[in-house]
Amino acid sequence: MTDVYYSADSYDQNMLSQLESNVKPDRADFDLLFGCLLEWGLPLSMPYTSEDIEGCKVHIYNDGDLIACFDENIPEGVIKEIANRKPLRAVFRDSGFKGSPEKINVGETFKLISPDTRVKII
Repeated sequence: MTDVYYSADSYDQNMLSQLESNVKPDRADFDLLFGCLLEWGLPLSMPYTSEDIEGCKVHIYNDGDLIACFDENIPEGVIKEIANRKPLRAVFRDSGFKGSPEKINVGETFKLISPDTRVKII
């Protein structure tokens, strides 16, 4: 994630464009995936795979302990497919959605299909 060295009162309007993404520009999907695994305290030794769902790269850790998609503009079909697999955790990148309504819909989709899944948008 991007390092932030300023206190809230140090920001001004001109700095907002620098804050659009909270992910460092040189980070790949696997950096984000392993960062999430570490954050949740999951062992890095468990198996994981990647597959293509509707043109999006989806990472599956330990047969569904965590499923992640960090693509841009994630289609609703991909969200539903991930929810149908009923993972323990699902992670998406904030910029994977056009706006707040799409992010809210992700939460609602999981509430309907897989209510026990912990959903996180980074």
